Amino acid sequence: MREVRLSELFSGPDRPLMLYHFMYGKEQDRPCASCTMSIDGFHSVADHLAGTLDFAVVAAAELPALRAYGRDRGWTSLRLLSAAPSRFKYDLGSEDSAGGQDATVSVFTRDEGGAVRHFYSTRVRMADGNGQQATDLLSPVWHLLDLTPQGRGDWYPRLSW
Repeated sequence: MREVRLSELFSGPDRPLMLYHFMYGKEQDRPCASCTMSIDGFHSVADHLAGTLDFAVVAAAELPALRAYGRDRGWTSLRLLSAAPSRFKYDLGSEDSAGGQDATVSVFTRDEGGAVRHFYSTRVRMADGNGQQATDLLSPVWHLLDLTPQGRGDWYPRLSW
């Protein structure tokens, strides 16, 4: 286990870095079921993404707990990172001052001089009171449910503990 700088997560000069902020750790003492479903999907396409971008999952959970959960889920193709001792998730808006979290996707690039630039972030909730989910496009489950007569209804991913 070692500390890693954001700039060290890039594998090449012209590759973007995408981070999925996993709702797990601090006030979120159990892994989020919806995040887990999304990360299961990311794992299945990780090899395809690797040709174009660098991808990692970052959580506020301590690294041993995060890695154990990843092993249990079979996430062998994903880089799992802990931001537990830092303000990283807070600074990017995926964590509030009390440690509450929101799933977020952040994209970073590097300029010609190698400096890291924050390109884009989106949180799950597009706006307060708006039922739309900004990260719905990342999971085909929602799209498949939307094609059925009942739609999503009150469906939510369930994990057995």
